[in-house]
Amino acid sequence: MSEKNSASKQLKEKLFLKRKNSYFRMNDKELNASTKFAEKYKKFLDSAKTEREAVIQAVSLLEENGFVEYRKGMQLRAGDRIYRNNRGKAVLMAVIGSAPINEGVRLCAAHIDSPRLDLKQNPLYEDNELALFKTHYYGGIKKYQWTTIPLALHGVIVRADGSKIAVSIGEDENDPVFCVTDLLPHLATEQMSRTAGKLIRGEDLNLLIGSVPFRDDETSEAVKLNILSILFEKYGITEADFISSELEAVPAFKARDVGFDRSLIGGYGHDDRCCSFPALMAAIDCKNPVHTAVTVLTDKEETGSDGNTGLCSSYLKYFIYDISEELGSDGRDVLSASECLSADVNAAFDPTFPEVNEKNNCAYINRGVCITKYTGARGKSGTSDASAEFAGRIRILMDSKDVIWQTGELGKVDAGGGGTVAAYIANLNVDTIDMGVPVLSMHAPYEIISKTDLYMAYKAFSVFIAD
Repeated sequence: MSEKNSASKQLKEKLFLKRKNSYFRMNDKELNASTKFAEKYKKFLDSAKTEREAVIQAVSLLEENGFVEYRKGMQLRAGDRIYRNNRGKAVLMAVIGSAPINEGVRLCAAHIDSPRLDLKQNPLYEDNELALFKTHYYGGIKKYQWTTIPLALHGVIVRADGSKIAVSIGEDENDPVFCVTDLLPHLATEQMSRTAGKLIRGEDLNLLIGSVPFRDDETSEAVKLNILSILFEKYGITEADFISSELEAVPAFKARDVGFDRSLIGGYGHDDRCCSFPALMAAIDCKNPVHTAVTVLTDKEETGSDGNTGLCSSYLKYFIYDISEELGSDGRDVLSASECLSADVNAAFDPTFPEVNEKNNCAYINRGVCITKYTGARGKSGTSDASAEFAGRIRILMDSKDVIWQTGELGKVDAGGGGTVAAYIANLNVDTIDMGVPVLSMHAPYEIISKTDLYMAYKAFSVFIAD
């Protein structure tokens, strides 16, 4: 019996798909490296809560590591490190490879926008001696999750004279914070009878910003006047300047270790900064790639990738066309020979809510970076669906470099689904597949990821662009 058991065990080891926890597969050196990498990531997460701030942080890191701003017509040769800043809300970077550019580029694409509350164009109002901001939520959220938590205000304001000022209020311990209020349970009988999607309506997401009236004389809207007086004194703005502003209310939380064992990271914006930061660092650490390595950190993914800083725009295509032309090749030929990792997250299996997942085809915490062959919803709508050949190439590459990976779909077939930027890059005739970090509580103000999965994303992106 023992011999038979031994034989079956060996056969299982040979034939079954391996699903081991990373902690059984990583050595102490890699575990220590994952812990150190997580500390760098947490600092980035806290300093880059908006797409604009992510670009500022990325450009700073790029320039510290020898990247120079690219201008069309700039002479390029193997080893050159360049970047292009697209309107302060998206950034591209490239390390020129030793192989001819017509062999294609190795492209990593991640997004740096996250769900949040945007201020409306005319946001400020007073109601019963309280001052509030009207908001319009950005991306897919559960609206009730955004009430009664501390929120910070980030963004830019362009004043009437054309000058631009940056705003960040609520991150320093001495700053005030802001909040969306909610009903007390004693009076919420009618509210609690609603479906969850209507517990809080979009127009209920009003940001409480003050209560003190302007005291020099009695006047209507005295609280609103006092708020405007404070803002004029601090920023030199009037109410009309809100029209030319981009102000975002984001959670005022700091990234923290989660769990007694400190194996997890909790914070705002893991989707998709837990992929964009590893992709950025992989590009920075890439020294002498065979093929030209291109990384794009893009905006607007959470709202469909439209606009001139989203990947439905042509700015990525133009960047590749420009460097292809400089290196003596046609951009269309280069794109057709290129390969891409769409670096985006997937949903991690949550044992509290097992019913939405099919357990053989979902991502798990601590089992490595997740390869997602297709996304979409209900019948693969809106997905690029990577070919078997390209999925095989990526699988073989990851195995050859000891990258711990898994596969997963975003929920059961009829449960829902979601999309990434993969389809927009695949539409350029580029072989593309999704790969990213599994996330618990995705799109919530406080999401959770694993440190080992984060590190494996960095390792995966690094080996891909160096290939």
